[in-house]
Amino acid sequence: MNHETARSIVQPFYDALTRPAEKDVARLVTGAALPTWTSIAGPGAQKTREQFIAQVAGFGQLIPDLAWTIEEVLVAGDRIVVRSTATGTPARDFMGVPHGGRSFSIMTIDIHTIVEGKLAVAHHVEDWASALRQLAGR
Repeated sequence: MNHETARSIVQPFYDALTRPAEKDVARLVTGAALPTWTSIAGPGAQKTREQFIAQVAGFGQLIPDLAWTIEEVLVAGDRIVVRSTATGTPARDFMGVPHGGRSFSIMTIDIHTIVEGKLAVAHHVEDWASALRQLAGR
């Protein structure tokens, strides 16, 4: 798989994560991901495609200006590694941090396994600890 093909496969996924309250997240994600797609954030932290769609919709309400910008795409066989930046300004308390009008900018890494041109599994990590420090003004 070449870089251009890889980017076209993952782009709708990141489009769904950017200003999700303004988009049809379900259409974008179901168009990009297999029905059996799984999001894995660590041991015991798995979500189905439908659970993920609901979570993103909730994030859209909580962080209206949420943006997920692809910074780098790497291809390794049937896997696409994406380094991205997530930014946003929560509209209310976020992960225990009182609302203060501050924004965050964090790095994220996703490893997408591709099957027949669709997302099959995503292993991912986001630097939410940095987001919380930024939102708390530290």
